[in-house]
Amino acid sequence: MSTTTSRLFGRGVEPTVHSLSRAALVSVAALFLGLRVAGATVPIATQAAVYLLGMVALNLPHGGYEHFANLRRRTATFRLWYVAAYLALAAAFVGLFLIAPVAGLALAILVAVLKGGGGDLHVLAATTGTGHLRTRGQRVLAVLARGGAVMAVPVLAFPDTFRAFSGLMVSMVDPAAMGAIAPHFGLTRPVIGLGYAGVVAAHLGLGYLRRPDTGAWLADATETILLIGYFAVVPVIVAVGLYFPLWYSARQVARELAVDAAPETGGRDLLGGRTASVGEVALRAWVALVAGALATAAVAVAFWMLVPTPLPTDSWLFGGVAFWSVFISVIALPHVVVGGLLDRTRGIWHVP
Repeated sequence: MSTTTSRLFGRGVEPTVHSLSRAALVSVAALFLGLRVAGATVPIATQAAVYLLGMVALNLPHGGYEHFANLRRRTATFRLWYVAAYLALAAAFVGLFLIAPVAGLALAILVAVLKGGGGDLHVLAATTGTGHLRTRGQRVLAVLARGGAVMAVPVLAFPDTFRAFSGLMVSMVDPAAMGAIAPHFGLTRPVIGLGYAGVVAAHLGLGYLRRPDTGAWLADATETILLIGYFAVVPVIVAVGLYFPLWYSARQVARELAVDAAPETGGRDLLGGRTASVGEVALRAWVALVAGALATAAVAVAFWMLVPTPLPTDSWLFGGVAFWSVFISVIALPHVVVGGLLDRTRGIWHVP
């Protein structure tokens, strides 16, 4: 952890946000564990409503904010390149999904893993530290272990629900497409389980052997186990719907608070810089928020019109979960690739 990070953590804001994300997942997991012990179940329609609330109302605004915070001090040329690359990658995802929906589903799952794991890796670097992750291979293992909990654990814990909603997502384009791979579910599930268990064991084992005396490994191990427990106990629809706003977004706030202010990158500040009045900053922030919301809505409408059956079931709740799960992956792929991997100067997960 950097000197600046340590200094900032001393003020108590960042660890509070960081701790709240842990407490949130523990609380949700405890609630559903208690319901399971009591023999109670949450209706699937209620689960779908929670998913849509979490992913649309709570998480989507933060995704837009990440890009805005990244672009606000960049040059106009860079902003144009960024937006063009973003739209091109989103269009490529849509094309893949329309041509080969099963492959599109596989890419959507991979995107969720990379977003969750990649975002978490940078949070570790900015907060509790990554001194135990000494090689690129270990960092890859960390991404797969923490991000893999989002998809691999629900496959094992809630196979029927995972399979049903995967089928709905694919049936937006081709209702028969899942039929070709359905007979292999019995084999893929244990393979995924063993593979993921191996990744977690390697991640935690190597980290333990190479740990510095800073508590970084213990924090990483505790959070990794927490994620596994959360996705093993909470029904997959609710688990995914609340994970991104309660864990991913909250922890990115902690990361941003922990690092230094955005570096100068040669561009005009979209909020007007230090000389702007409070009113000017508020107005520009509002304009940026509205513009981002309209752009996202335009992409959603375009995707809706291109997909043969955007609501593949009579239930608008279940159909909404299927549609939004694919759509959020469409915009999350460039979120990870363009905003995270290709932007080496700063990026949405910036840690100095």
